[in-house]
Amino acid sequence: MARRSHEGLRLMKMFVEPDDIYLHTGFVDFRKSINGLLAIIENELEVDAFTGALFIFCNKKQDKLKLLYWDKTGFALWYKRLEKHKFKWPKINDLQHARLSEEQFTWLLGGYDVIGHSTLNYRHSGL
Repeated sequence: MARRSHEGLRLMKMFVEPDDIYLHTGFVDFRKSINGLLAIIENELEVDAFTGALFIFCNKKQDKLKLLYWDKTGFALWYKRLEKHKFKWPKINDLQHARLSEEQFTWLLGGYDVIGHSTLNYRHSGL
């Protein structure tokens, strides 16, 4: 029995090496395809979609992701559906999008919280 390379698994997860990874924080109607998601990127996020950045979108039930990126010859759309669980989608009230690191992107695909807790700003302990 041949040994499987872990490198192949890594390549499957990170099929592109984006300069930036943007997570759209709102939920998206998943009837939208490339053109509909491009409209969100350009009009809501106000980001150039042709830079090679990776854009991540989630549906309202939080069990599906769509990833969109420009690969120098056209747009590529990647779709992932969870069969039993939900993605831990960040709840960021005032932001249209958040930038993620590759590590945070891997966490998101693995079911982990990518943003963490909000910063608390205290001036004294109250003791």
